Amino acid sequence: MPFTHRPRLRPGILLSAPVLRGPATVHLIRDPADGSAFEVGPKEYFLISRLDGARNLEEIGEEYARAFGRRLGEANWRQLLGLLGTRGLLVGAPPRQAPAAPPAPPRTGSLYRGSWRLVADADALTARMHRALRPLLRRRVVLPLLAACLAMEAVLAAQLGTLVRDTGWLFHQPVALLAVFTLLWLSTGGHELAHGVAARHHGGTVSEIGLRWRLPAAIMYCRVDDYRFLGSRLHQLAVGAAGAFANLLFLLPFALWWAALETGDPTRRVLSGLLLLGSVQALVNLLPLPPLDGYTMLSHVLGVSHYAPESGRYLRLRLRDGRAAAGYPRRARVLYTAYGIGSSVLVLLIAAAAVTAALVLLTP
Repeated sequence: MPFTHRPRLRPGILLSAPVLRGPATVHLIRDPADGSAFEVGPKEYFLISRLDGARNLEEIGEEYARAFGRRLGEANWRQLLGLLGTRGLLVGAPPRQAPAAPPAPPRTGSLYRGSWRLVADADALTARMHRALRPLLRRRVVLPLLAACLAMEAVLAAQLGTLVRDTGWLFHQPVALLAVFTLLWLSTGGHELAHGVAARHHGGTVSEIGLRWRLPAAIMYCRVDDYRFLGSRLHQLAVGAAGAFANLLFLLPFALWWAALETGDPTRRVLSGLLLLGSVQALVNLLPLPPLDGYTMLSHVLGVSHYAPESGRYLRLRLRDGRAAAGYPRRARVLYTAYGIGSSVLVLLIAAAAVTAALVLLTP
């Protein structure tokens, strides 16, 4: 193999920033053409990320030797380029001959539990929505709206006692309660679509929009495939937070209506319940517990993949074999231990708050 060869990755191949998974640091590589993805270590990533067609193998090999203190031989290059070529990731390599997968049925599962794909081309739909909403996604529009949402939450927090009393009253008004829960259900649809629009805005793609149910509950979902490959962690956080932001925006006009009514007005009491329950719906989604958005956001901030299961795996290993657990790098030990302890405490606090809220709201 001539070391003057200048291989180049096929345009569009996605490479992620480093992420921690178990004891190892890995990078993800994804081919958007067929959705296939795989993990590589830092050394392999170092080489793959430099296959730009401008540098030859000798130049890349010298950079690698300076970074890792070891030169690559022809066999190493053949193995790496052979892997990439087999997967069809290099310019000039034959396209990957993956077996054609049968089209996924629009509906899966049973009457009790399943999902239903609602849109034939979710990415095209969110692209059209993004074009229509793009003027509203500019920073000079988003920041004032965010400030308005935060101000609304501050006012509601100051009136928490009144909101709790009115919500308790609402739970004894079946018709009004049904109307409030219908509005909150519609808000979940906006929540999911907001994730898709935000993903499109920051260069992501949306693979599926549908309805998922586990009776008696049924909610919409929006699947963003390439979270890990967005341009920056700030963009990843924006996509993750878009759903809760949409929930709060949904409440803003109702908050203005609520503020204009007199205390004791029955409509104001219904709106109090909507605002309290809607705020809980939005803010709970920001908690760092799977499968909530806050968990995804925390994973992106820390650069950790499969945070909860890997944390559980590390803590179980630590109980069984402390020496093996000590083989994890220090950063992994700290992060996994912190999440195990923090998430356990958070679950206990949520359970206590849920029991207290149920007693307050359901007591006549």
